[in-house]
Amino acid sequence: MSTLENRPNTALLVIDVQNRIVREALRRDTVVANVHQLIEKARSEHVPVVWVQHSDHEIVRGSDEWQIVPELQRDDAEPLVEKHFHDSFDGTTLESVLADLGVGHLVVVGAQTDACIRSTLHGAVVRGYDATLVSDAHTTEDQTAWGEPPVDEVIAFTNYYWKYHSASGRTAGTVETNEVNFAT
Repeated sequence: MSTLENRPNTALLVIDVQNRIVREALRRDTVVANVHQLIEKARSEHVPVVWVQHSDHEIVRGSDEWQIVPELQRDDAEPLVEKHFHDSFDGTTLESVLADLGVGHLVVVGAQTDACIRSTLHGAVVRGYDATLVSDAHTTEDQTAWGEPPVDEVIAFTNYYWKYHSASGRTAGTVETNEVNFAT
């Protein structure tokens, strides 16, 4: 259980599913479809959907590259957290948004596996959250030119180590899209 007091709720955290970030990502369409399915499930169960959107010198705020992919539509009532670093908590309003929603458990989806997903998962657990990674709802692009393993291996390894991750008083783990249960 989360180490955060009075935070019994779960939220779906949708990280950086933006045009530029997933344009060349492995299994892009499947991952986006899985994220869409989870958003609809969360909404139907009245589970908060919290969106995270990245900008930097390459992905300029307001540009087409910065926009959420057209297959996903954010409801105006759903929180949007803008970020500039890999960890979605770093220098953002995410912690206060989650505190206001009474959230102590995050179900994490989005991009990119090797950067923002991993950083945010670790950032969440360090801050006292339970964090579940949806194993078939995150992706990244090929970074082998910079020494990273092939994309499918990056995703598989991230799923493997997060499945077995643990911390005192907090839970981690992975589930597939069709196994997500926001009530637990």
